Parts: sequence; structure tokens; C-alpha cells
Amino acid sequence: MAKRDKKQKFRADFRKKHQSRSRQGDITRDYTAGDQGFEESPRSERVSGKGDLTRKRTVVGGSICEQQSGGLTVQLGIDESNCLLGRVTSIHGLTSLVQASSGQMYRCATRGLLKSLSTDQRHVVAVGDQVWFRPEPPRNGVHEGIIERIEPRHGVISRTSKGRRHVLVANVDQLLIVTSAAQPVLKPNLIDRMLVTAEKSQIRPLICINKVDLVDPADLQPLAGVFGQMGYEVLMLSAATGFGLDRLRQRVLGRQSVVAGQSGVGKSSLLNLIEPGLKLRVQTVSEENEKGRHTTSAACLLPLSGGGFIVDTPGIRQFQLWDVIPEEVAGFYRDVRPFVCLCRFPDCTHTHEADCAVKDAVADGRLDARRYESFCHLYSGASD
Repeated sequence: MAKRDKKQKFRADFRKKHQSRSRQGDITRDYTAGDQGFEESPRSERVSGKGDLTRKRTVVGGSICEQQSGGLTVQLGIDESNCLLGRVTSIHGLTSLVQASSGQMYRCATRGLLKSLSTDQRHVVAVGDQVWFRPEPPRNGVHEGIIERIEPRHGVISRTSKGRRHVLVANVDQLLIVTSAAQPVLKPNLIDRMLVTAEKSQIRPLICINKVDLVDPADLQPLAGVFGQMGYEVLMLSAATGFGLDRLRQRVLGRQSVVAGQSGVGKSSLLNLIEPGLKLRVQTVSEENEKGRHTTSAACLLPLSGGGFIVDTPGIRQFQLWDVIPEEVAGFYRDVRPFVCLCRFPDCTHTHEADCAVKDAVADGRLDARRYESFCHLYSGASD
């Protein structure tokens, strides 16, 4: 008689909605009312891994894998013979649009067990995710399915939103940080925050300064030079004149890229030019406050005709780092990092201590003063 394979079991945390009420009814009220059943009520309750008070459940079949951020996550066991492997291209409410390897698009809901797992993420599924989904019979010509499992991620761009993790995109290898020379005004500190995220996620950043036709290019050289000295590539672009678009097109072909930046900097305009046929919606900048108008409402994965893909994301006005403590910030600043080990105190914060090599480098002109101010601002925990 053949042995039956024993499926792996493990305990998984679930969201609070799966927790039962601590007590059924009000014991004090029942006692006051003289309820005869009070004598038979339990004298104590125990919170353990089993019973009504637990927020854990036993999941049969699957494994626990480690994500890049260092946390453990549940990888559910599924019958792959009944499923297809695909990539999430966009998310609209409770529905995810998934492209199978055949190219067919499926409108997929997410398995209830996945949505119920306790996680620090706002949404369990993100654009760019590799997922296993179970196709359902088409209805009214629309192919549908159920997402059964999400494969381990790499190259994740996240930010903090309402105290939780907001994953903008997963499984990319290049971050295009798009800003504008004017209309709206360039924000170097926002670039710094995105560079920290790229360093943490080990993703190649590419700084793209659009609308250079609106200013004197010489005015941008000091800022571009600081980033260039650190090894970051900076592209000067103009969607209006076409300047620099060939270089940008070469950088994205064959790669998995994501575009991020403020509203109104021209992200969609640049994508329309480097990949004809996309026809993404664009809008002008508000004349009253010179701020961009939200045109892209949701992240969308766009395949490139020359290979690879690029993800267009909604405009960002605030980018609060996720899972970065103050003590880690210096390690993610390429220009600050070389001086850290030269400080007198091993726990130096580089903000107020004496004999600080970082502060001495600023005074001697070896470290850009604006970058140091940006570091101090980020170290203090400021959200913007």
C-alpha cells in the first residue's frame, strides 16, 4: 500500500475580523438580573493557539518563504495543474487584470484566504506580481479567474500610507525618477527619498529631468553634477521638443521599469513618445498653483514593443519611506556613507555630535550641503 504524502501544516496570522467575540453576552448584567444559568458559566478563559480567542488558523499545504524585506510570508500550496501563471498588469478595486503567458487577459478576483492573511500591506496584490490563478468559464465573452497564490517578490517599490505598506509595484529592476525643471517646480528632496528606496530595494535608479526647454540648462548642472558624482545617471529630457528621448528609449528597452514622480512632470507624455500607440491621457499643469493634475488614476503595466515593460504610476505628492529607521538612512546615502566609519563615536547620528566626519566633510566642501540637509530632514523622521 502506497504511502500518502503528508501535507505540510503551519499556523498563520489572520486579520482581526476573524477573531470571535471575547464573551457571549454580558456576565455582569446576567448576574444582576438573577439569571439561573450563571452558576454553570465558565469561571475563566484561556487565550491559546486554539479556540474562539485565537487569530491564527492552521493552513494545510504550502510553505513559508522569506521576502526581500526580511519578513516571513505564507506561500499557499495549490494544484498548479488547474492554474495558470500570469502577471498582474493593473488593479481596479477588488479586481486584478492578469496577463497569462499566452497573452490572454483575465479579470481575476483574489482568493479569500489570501485577503484574510494578516499583513502590513494595504493590498495583498500589487501591479507586477507573478501570480498563479485558476481560470473560470468565460461570462459574456470576458475571461475571468481566481488568484490562488502570489509568487515571492523582488524589486519592490513601497511607501508608507496611513501607517501601512503601500506597494506601488513589484518585480522591477529599474526606477525612473521623473521630475521637471519647471511647472511644477523641481523637488530635489523627493528625488533623494526615491533614491533611498531604490538603494534599499537594490533597483537601478535613473533620474529623468523633463521640461528642460523651459529653463536654462546651465542652471541644472550643479544639481545634476552632484547626482552624477555619486554614480547616478541623469537624463535631461523635453517631451515638447523631443530632446533626449532616444537615450531614454535605449535605457528602458528589454528592462522591467517603473515610472514615478509628481503629478504634472510629464510621465505619461514621455511614455507616449518612447512607445507610440499607448495613447495615455495627459493634462496641463494648473495655472493657479503650478501643481500637476492627477491624470493616471492607477498603476498600469505597459509592454514595450522592443521587449520588457514599463509601469506608469499615479502622481506622488508625498513619498514617506517604508521600513527605514533613522539609523539606516546614512547607509542609503551614497555620498554620506564613506564618512560614517570615520566619526569619533560609533553611534554618531551625524546631526549634532562633535568630531563628526560627516559634518566635517560638509564644512570642507567634500559633501554637498543640500544633500546633508536632506539627510538630516530624513533622519528626523519628517514625512515630506
